[in-house]
Amino acid sequence: MQTQADQLPERLQKLVNLRVPGIDIMHGELKILMLEAEQELTLAQEREDETEEAMDSMERKYWEGQLDALAHLYSLTYDISFAEGIIRENEKDGH
Repeated sequence: MQTQADQLPERLQKLVNLRVPGIDIMHGELKILMLEAEQELTLAQEREDETEEAMDSMERKYWEGQLDALAHLYSLTYDISFAEGIIRENEKDGH
């Protein structure tokens, strides 16, 4: 029987096996995806500048949207981590 964990890429599964918190894994993975999206956006912008074709404009807009969504999620990993940190601090202080 294959579980959801069996479907993770090996590098991510290794992190899970090492008990790295999921939010930290997501943070790192999102950073990688953002860098890849930035590269794709740069290529799409160059193609659009060269051809001025509508399809190339659509490709650029796709990568802009992709990068925006990934950046939003990346920021959310920080917000969650900070919120969890506050809770832990309050628990230590007896609040």
